[in-house]
Amino acid sequence: MKYKIEKNSVQETLVIPLYGRKLCTELFPDLFRDDKAVELIGRLDYDFSELEKRASSKAYRFGALEVAMRQTDLSCEVKDYLKDHPTASVVNLGCGLDQTGESCDNGTCRIFNLDMPDVIAARNELLPPGERVCNLACDLNDFSWMDEILSGNGAVFFAAGVFYYFKTGQVRALFARMEERFPGGRLCFDAAGKSAVKIMLRTWVRQAGVTSIRDYFSVRDARKDLEDWFSHTAVSSRGYMLGYRDLKDRSVPGFFRLLSRIADNRMHMQIVKLEFGSREDTGDETGL
Repeated sequence: MKYKIEKNSVQETLVIPLYGRKLCTELFPDLFRDDKAVELIGRLDYDFSELEKRASSKAYRFGALEVAMRQTDLSCEVKDYLKDHPTASVVNLGCGLDQTGESCDNGTCRIFNLDMPDVIAARNELLPPGERVCNLACDLNDFSWMDEILSGNGAVFFAAGVFYYFKTGQVRALFARMEERFPGGRLCFDAAGKSAVKIMLRTWVRQAGVTSIRDYFSVRDARKDLEDWFSHTAVSSRGYMLGYRDLKDRSVPGFFRLLSRIADNRMHMQIVKLEFGSREDTGDETGL
């Protein structure tokens, strides 16, 4: 029996990024593959007709490429961390039906997938957790979820398409608590400048009745914008579309590579990396 996704539900937000990963697997198989996304689309009871219509447009196909590159970039950072911390916890913040954590599994790490209860309910049904995997229902703004993360051997966190929907104050508070709780950990996430965030949030803003997005999280220059938030964390960033791969692949049209340069340079689309240090790293031994 197929799993039914209701229209205008929280669970419906799972479908668009999942469909994007499926579409990119079909369009650019030499660049990106997510066979599980293809399988899951076939297991959902959902009317995909509108998405199928959009899938023929260049704009939608470029959006699918963006989704794929984001997951590839974040996977790169997770795998890099696991080289030095092979038994660390890998934590997917706002996981949806994404399996980036599982795709990075080295056989010894622990994997935590975090999202709202309705989303985790769908995930447990469609992607039941295996050994060393925990699907955790929570609100990221309720910091009690941090008590569930095993971090004695390190922890690498990542978030894909999540913080655009948070207000800047919420993001700052979350990062400050993570810096305090997870010294030696790493957090990677995608971010963009104000213009790009406005485009991304346009539909959601109308649905949520939000009249202004000025308070919502955006980043132009990660180091300049975020470094003052921390006392012992290193901030860096790389281009979202071209920072990890040059896309000089025959399956990627030249026009899409042009759009990728515009996205990285003019829209400030980027992968931000936070390396949580300790007070000892900065010579500050006066605090608690």
